[in-house]
Amino acid sequence: MACLHVIPAPFPSSRPLASPNFRCRPVRCATERQALFNRIAPVYDYLNDLLTLGQHRIFKRMAVSWSGAKMGDRVLDVCCGSGDLTFLLSEKVGSNGQVTGVDFSKEQLLIASSRQNLRSKYCFSNIEWIEGDALDLPFTDGSFDAITMGYGLRNVVDRRKAMQELLRVLKAGSRVSILDFNKSDQFLTASAVEWFIDNVVVPVASGYGLSEEYRYLKSSIREFLTGKELEKLALEVGFSSARHYEINGSFMGCLVAKR
Repeated sequence: MACLHVIPAPFPSSRPLASPNFRCRPVRCATERQALFNRIAPVYDYLNDLLTLGQHRIFKRMAVSWSGAKMGDRVLDVCCGSGDLTFLLSEKVGSNGQVTGVDFSKEQLLIASSRQNLRSKYCFSNIEWIEGDALDLPFTDGSFDAITMGYGLRNVVDRRKAMQELLRVLKAGSRVSILDFNKSDQFLTASAVEWFIDNVVVPVASGYGLSEEYRYLKSSIREFLTGKELEKLALEVGFSSARHYEINGSFMGCLVAKR
């Protein structure tokens, strides 16, 4: 049987340089989770590519498409991490649009803004990065034409409050698209996800000294909401409609809710 040898990618020798469009705000969150995402930031993108064989890029394009973002829009990416969804939104809205990426992890944002500096497409100049709290978004009511949130709702300390904030800053008639792991109510699917985490994700992450950080993934999915529960929550906080789509063999899911 062939063995998989994981060669760790080199960690940055110094912090990435932030773009000029970077500002910080006070963040009130679970400091333990904030520290976790700061620790995994240097290899986060590499592990996403490795563990999904690049398929996460397809899921993210689907999420952006479901958000309804279009040319000239003002859009928001909450829990933006290293910026994958943010850059896709930038392409959607073009140079006349505006994109804001918000995250509580400063290390992730530094990587996102450094990626922006390295890209040459003109539309990426329309991005602003903000270190901020998903439970206290620093924007006025009805500010955005579309919102995305990738792998973030599962990690906030108060999901209802986060959904209320998304609703508040979204314009009437606009949509939010929330991509995350799917908590399946089917035993076989749920068991397959846990097997993959235990036997693939954690062993690979251990090669980077991050086994405990990625072991957290299993418990966070267990404590998450099913698709039906996410739809119910969205309607309870005030969205006019909500539908959850299962993708990638029900391993992933995307909640699309309209204000």
